[in-house]
Amino acid sequence: MDLLAKLAFALYTLIIVTGAIMAVASGTLVRALLGLIGVMIGVAGMYLLLAAPFVAFMQILIYVGGVSVLIFFAVMLTRAAPNGDESSPGPRGRGLYALFALVVPAVLLSCVIVKHPASAISRPVEVGAVRLGEGMLGPYVLPFELISLLLFIAMAGAVLVAWRKWGRK
Repeated sequence: MDLLAKLAFALYTLIIVTGAIMAVASGTLVRALLGLIGVMIGVAGMYLLLAAPFVAFMQILIYVGGVSVLIFFAVMLTRAAPNGDESSPGPRGRGLYALFALVVPAVLLSCVIVKHPASAISRPVEVGAVRLGEGMLGPYVLPFELISLLLFIAMAGAVLVAWRKWGRK
């Protein structure tokens, strides 16, 4: 069973890394969004490994199903400049930015992990949906409501942009 968990962890890590590389290195926004969706699905798999299926399904429902669709609508409803954006770095510059974005957090997190190692837990504590719901609507009600407000504002903005664009035609 331990080998199977390690293989699942390796698979989800591969999905996350492949999606992240695809999101950073792709030339189009739609392909970058597909890479981002792959990353979010891999993170949901990690939640499953942590014995948190409710959080994993909410990750898929909210982020893969909701946020990525909003981003997709934003990409499809905005017009790109006909000649492209000259101020954006070329492929080599993007690669350097991607390498910098990879190395800096990796070094910082590695230093923290080496300096403050966590004690291992033999088995994760299972939290049921009822306890999670009580926590979200108890001490964490304000962040929960702020996230729902943020998603509502994003959806309203997408509708407003679409309305203005379709109203001109």
